Amino acid sequence: MAAANFQEIDRLWDYDKPQVTEMKFRELLPAAEKSENKSYYVELLTQLARTQSLQRKFDVAHEILDNARQIISGRNMPVAEIRYLLERGRTFNSANDKEKAIALFKEAYHQALNHNEDFYAIDAAHMLGIAEKPQEQLSWNLKTMDLAENSTDTKAKKWLGSLYNNIGWTYHDLKDYTKALHFFEKTLTWRTDQKDEKGVFIAKWCIGRVCRSLDRIDDALKIQNELLDEAQKKKLEPGYVFEELAECLLIKNEPNEAKKYFQKAFEILSTDIWLKTNEQERLERLKRLGE
Repeated sequence: MAAANFQEIDRLWDYDKPQVTEMKFRELLPAAEKSENKSYYVELLTQLARTQSLQRKFDVAHEILDNARQIISGRNMPVAEIRYLLERGRTFNSANDKEKAIALFKEAYHQALNHNEDFYAIDAAHMLGIAEKPQEQLSWNLKTMDLAENSTDTKAKKWLGSLYNNIGWTYHDLKDYTKALHFFEKTLTWRTDQKDEKGVFIAKWCIGRVCRSLDRIDDALKIQNELLDEAQKKKLEPGYVFEELAECLLIKNEPNEAKKYFQKAFEILSTDIWLKTNEQERLERLKRLGE
């Protein structure tokens, strides 16, 4: 298995369907294990572990990563080791063990910089922008954006859409809605330039959401209604659009119309594993206001 095949690992990913991705990775495992290219094999193991973490099978993810660590020991495979640190960190982070996650992300970040691996340095820094304490998130996000914008690595620059989005949400959490809107608009421009239809849809939703926070309710409703039309035409999942329509209509004192959308939002979003784990109060609100 040649080194040129490294990129294939990442191209196989469908982050919305970790079970499907897991099957693809497991099909590659036998040949990868027999290959002399141990770095490829370890990288594959780290991504297999990530499929388990996304399914909240944290013990299985750690077992796979233990195997990867044993293979790395005593060998010079910097990219494989960086990816190991990233996925161990992500596994801890998803299980809400922030302290262990942060230490691993910092180690991955410094190792990536030392080996001129901008893409993985940005990955680690962007995870620190998620896992760190709120007052430190913005600093990491801005540092990461600067690294991506100034990198000569084309692959590293592909982080920019996610980084603009993350910075937008950090400003939103800090209640600096004007700056949040600025970065969501940067996200939309970037996603449009990349011809990323799904990314464009999400960026528009984010702009609609911050319009609600800015008390621009009519603008927010216009955006979300346009997204609902698009979702219905393209058969996209409209759960979050329903939620925003409901919240905006409630602000406009249209409780009966809002109730209909709260109910629709709950029917869809109550099946979301991440929301059930991390946003139980939000789901309970949707259910209560939809009854």
